[in-house]
Amino acid sequence: MENIKKIKVDESQVGKRIDKLLSELYTDYSRSYFQNLVKNNFVTSPQYTPVVNKLKVMKDDEFIIKFQATENKFVHIKPEPLDFDVLYKDKSLIVINKPPGMVVHPAAGNYTGTLVNALLAYDPEFTKSFKSDEVRPGIVHRLDKETSGCLVVARNPSVHYKLAKLFEQRNIEKEYATIVCGIPQKPKARLVSLIGRHPVNRKKMAIVSRNGKQAITEYEVIERFEIEGTPCAFLNVKIMTGRTHQIRVHLANEKIPVLGDKIYGGKQNLEIDRQLLHAWRLSLKHPITGKQMDFEAPFPKDFDEILKSKQIEM
Repeated sequence: MENIKKIKVDESQVGKRIDKLLSELYTDYSRSYFQNLVKNNFVTSPQYTPVVNKLKVMKDDEFIIKFQATENKFVHIKPEPLDFDVLYKDKSLIVINKPPGMVVHPAAGNYTGTLVNALLAYDPEFTKSFKSDEVRPGIVHRLDKETSGCLVVARNPSVHYKLAKLFEQRNIEKEYATIVCGIPQKPKARLVSLIGRHPVNRKKMAIVSRNGKQAITEYEVIERFEIEGTPCAFLNVKIMTGRTHQIRVHLANEKIPVLGDKIYGGKQNLEIDRQLLHAWRLSLKHPITGKQMDFEAPFPKDFDEILKSKQIEM
């Protein structure tokens, strides 16, 4: 299934280079990725023939983007028998409890040891169902490498399309558990902002005033406590959108960063190996049967151990 997007330039985007504009609109991809798309004529427009990277867009310009597989090819991705827990499986989809430390799909610097490698070994039908150049077979959403928990994977292109539509229409509910460094000022809150690429560090995301995507996060405090003298809180977090690093960016902006977050967490006194973020619940209607389905992923061992180490309840 070819991934094709269409955009129309609005007033706030006028004057931007096309490669920069695309990297701001589709933050899962780098600017160099879009430069390669433009260079190889995978970005077209009725107004410009051909589209070039130095092009500065004008109001109402229209562009068609044909997303391509990145550097590696699916046919070269080797099956690897890696451990992961399957919460549910049928002929249409698989729901996985992704372990912390596992990258979801191959990308620069991570061509082995990914969930896709593991799925190819677990379910050889993937190689028959998806195109030979697909680097994300069945993947409709992601979790950060260090984040654990529920992740649904399609087993064929038709289901992939239907699941992608459910995510696009916000018809899938996701809840996360996290331990944060600090005590929230409110017992519960709804956080709404635009999130886009950090203006300086392009590997980070940030809350921005323009050229970002709306992000909505809700949290509720479950418990307050101290660990080795550091005030912490255990939160249940719901997200209504799926922006890159959304929870981590929103909580860091509230001065309650995720414990162990090396990118957004600032200086933390506790030595934690990873960001303590776990996607514990996933709720969706089955893309074929329409049946409501709810899945829960047990906490990983390190998350449980941190919770048990709390010393003073507040």
